Amino acid sequence: MAFKRWLYRGGHPNRLARIMNRGWALIHSSGIFPNYLVTLEVVGRQSGKMISFPLALTVLNGERYLVSMLGEDTNWVRNVRAAGGKAQLRHGRIEQILLEEVDVSQRAPILKAFLKRAPGARPHIPVDKEAPVSEFEKITAQFPVFRVRAIK
Repeated sequence: MAFKRWLYRGGHPNRLARIMNRGWALIHSSGIFPNYLVTLEVVGRQSGKMISFPLALTVLNGERYLVSMLGEDTNWVRNVRAAGGKAQLRHGRIEQILLEEVDVSQRAPILKAFLKRAPGARPHIPVDKEAPVSEFEKITAQFPVFRVRAIK
């Protein structure tokens, strides 16, 4: 766990984590791994180029969600907000999506489901995956959650 926290010290990936993330983004995009391992592609707010981020998709009550395990100040969150939520998901195929930020009051059960799905996020979120939802309610403002909507 200390290694995973070191990779993202200060809330941002270090050089090794960036290299690993590029590799994981390629693997997730291919569709080889389970369908919840996806690559989010969004236009960079500064570069204007498409940037890829490997993420774990969480499904709860038939809705799909993306969670920022590193909190508010991550590049993918800032890029999604700058792009008005427009992005695409890759997992064997490309899906055009719109990401809608979930209100803080509705995030707790999604964060709990996310921690069960994404073991790599556990070192970054200060609540045990088996904790009651009430414990997640205390930290919801720190971790952005986006509902995934398909653009038809």
